[in-house]
This record gives sequence, C-alpha cells and structure tokens, in this order.
Amino acid sequence: MNTQLRYPSEAYLSECHFETSRSRGKGGQAVNKIESRVTLVFNLAESRLFDTNEKERIAKGMKTYVSDEVIRISSEKSRSQLQNKNLVSEKFIELLAKSLIVKKKRIATKVSAGVKQQRRKSKQLKSEKKGLRKKPEW
Repeated sequence: MNTQLRYPSEAYLSECHFETSRSRGKGGQAVNKIESRVTLVFNLAESRLFDTNEKERIAKGMKTYVSDEVIRISSEKSRSQLQNKNLVSEKFIELLAKSLIVKKKRIATKVSAGVKQQRRKSKQLKSEKKGLRKKPEW
C-alpha cells in the first residue's frame, strides 16, 4: 500500500508523537491503572514532507481524523500499549497512502447500439409474455 508514499514509513512516523491515556470500557480494575490507549498526533500544517496540494488531499481524505490541521488517530483494541501503538502507526500510514491517491476523472461514454438493440428486444419479449396473460377478447 506504500506505493503512493515518497518516503519510508519511518519518515512520516518521525513527525508524529504519541499520547497515552486510560482505556475506556470493560476490563475491571486494570482499566483504572494502565494507560493502554494510544493516540497518534500528526500536525499536518507543520509537516515538511508534503506540499500544499498533498496537504489538502490528506485533509480531505482523513476528514474524520482532522481538526485544526492536526490528525489524531487512536486505538484501544489491545491491552498492550505497544500493540496499540503499532496498530495506530499502521492505520496512519494506510490512510496516508489512500488519501494521496489521485482519482482519475470519469469520462462519460454512450451506450453502444448493440446494447440498445438487446434492451429493446428484451422489452419486446416481456411485453409479449405479459400480453399472453390477458383474457382473450371475443
């Protein structure tokens, strides 16, 4: 998936910093003691790895994670802080690569004559079939 990225993933992760906090939800007393939730914070405005067009594309592609040009992605799936950090890093790189892909514009095409003819033929057959269901006129 790193095909769109110019630099290795370590370069992007070097501009990030990680915050830890206590995880929510079930887990008993361990939830109250261990900071297993990891949040990746990436300041898009201060990044030197992207030009303005790429920053706009990233902001548009990651709009659910961006607020005030800062990207925040968090994970609390695992009980391990290290595993959550790895999950967040992978997700960040994957989202970066996805958002940098430039989609091609769709070129409108006309329906071919053969397809039109086939459609007319199928309509005619349906019409005849339904016509046979009617009561005969005397």
